[in-house]
Amino acid sequence: MFRITTPQSKTEFERYFDLRWRILRAPWQQPRGSELDHHEDNAIHAMALNDEGQIIGVARLHQIDNTTAQIRYMAVEERWQGSGIGDALLSYLEEKARPFGVQIIVLNAREDSVKFYTKRGYRITGSGHLLYGEIKHQKLEKRLDS
Repeated sequence: MFRITTPQSKTEFERYFDLRWRILRAPWQQPRGSELDHHEDNAIHAMALNDEGQIIGVARLHQIDNTTAQIRYMAVEERWQGSGIGDALLSYLEEKARPFGVQIIVLNAREDSVKFYTKRGYRITGSGHLLYGEIKHQKLEKRLDS
């Protein structure tokens, strides 16, 4: 099983960012640090921990304006994909967004993840960017219920 929480300690954040880098950046020979951006200090971070306390999934939400937030850097260890971790991370971040008045969550999904998001109420709003010259993205959004 697993649980969703927020990293608290320096060590937890180091492990959190390491998983983000290993899954989302290292396969494309991107340097450490490329998994970070200027929103880290003002974001809500979520991580999934297995029963042994290992981080097996991560995601982040940051507010864009008064009513819109963006989910970025969602990643789940390959052997844990399909076990509900992505669902739990999305639900956690959506719930954390509501008290801040967020009505719309946007994200840019890699094409191989679009089906995952559309099954969870996100809708495609347009073509996204091409990451590293090869990873196509789609723009998606979800309107949160009041």
